Amino acid sequence: MLNLRDMLLTAVDIRLATNDDAALIADLSRRTFYETFSPFNTKEDMDKFMEEQFNTHQLIEEVGFPGNTFLLAYCNDEPVGYVRLRENNNPPELAGLQTLEVARIYVEQRMIGKGIGKTLMQHAINVAHKKAKHYVWLGVWEKNFAAIDFYRAWGFKKFGTHSFILGNDVQTDWLMIKKINDDED
Repeated sequence: MLNLRDMLLTAVDIRLATNDDAALIADLSRRTFYETFSPFNTKEDMDKFMEEQFNTHQLIEEVGFPGNTFLLAYCNDEPVGYVRLRENNNPPELAGLQTLEVARIYVEQRMIGKGIGKTLMQHAINVAHKKAKHYVWLGVWEKNFAAIDFYRAWGFKKFGTHSFILGNDVQTDWLMIKKINDDED
């Protein structure tokens, strides 16, 4: 049975991020990425990735890139997660399709299991519908079993793989897709 505190935590507000949120998004990005992947990777690989490919300056600049949409999740007025959506970034397997990429979807570890990821994903799919996209796709590390299970529960199916370099470690990401518009085969 949920107590009052748990019910309050599950009340999630989602809002469209603006350029004014860039520093907040960068901080949330770095913290949630590190929390998620540091237990499974070496400190050296994590540090190299965070410095060279996931540094604050680069993340702040992403917020204003054309084709990017960021949504922020709040619980009790506290930012606890976000999703980065990208247009015009199809892998070759999806050439010519109307898609929206869920480039990142992260929630603070302490908030996992409280419905925030589900709410962010539903909003991402709503954005794709509004943009008249037919598919939503994403990449997920093949060893991130919890995330893969989450995406499968949403109806995503694996359609390919690609390499992701974390520090000096070449890892394999699954590419997964979900059809959201029945007008397209």
